[in-house]
Amino acid sequence: MDLPEDRADAYERLIALLDEHGAAYRTIDHAPEGRTDLVSRLRGHAVQQAAKCVVVLIKVDKKTRKYVLSVVPGHARVNLDELKAHYQGRYAGFADKEVAERLSGSVSGTILPMTFTDELELVVDPLLLEHEEIFFNAARLDRSLALATEDYRRIARPRVHSIATLPS
Repeated sequence: MDLPEDRADAYERLIALLDEHGAAYRTIDHAPEGRTDLVSRLRGHAVQQAAKCVVVLIKVDKKTRKYVLSVVPGHARVNLDELKAHYQGRYAGFADKEVAERLSGSVSGTILPMTFTDELELVVDPLLLEHEEIFFNAARLDRSLALATEDYRRIARPRVHSIATLPS
């Protein structure tokens, strides 16, 4: 299946952006996989270092909708109640797949932990940023990146807020 041009370009846009800013990263080729726990094993790192990326819809009021790219450590879940409170919303829920893929420019399972559109705000849980490197699928199921966390923060400029629910 051929991807639409904007999705096919997400990987190239990412690499160009990282190179332009002199980021320390490396690519990791692996069997196609989009599930965080399984791809973390393929890449050879702790699941806590994986950037799990989820697009969330926040309904602020009856007419105002906001989309948030929520990034949490791979072993955690996105806390929708925390996001709703953070944005003073009336509702928070996962964006439907079509909207998430359109806004992120990637298919589900490969969404990048950064955004290339003003329609999508980036919020990252601080627990992910405790590691020297973060790992994520690079807009492809068969290639990932290991990116220096310091460079991720500098380039992506995420809003940092506690939005993760850890397993019990």
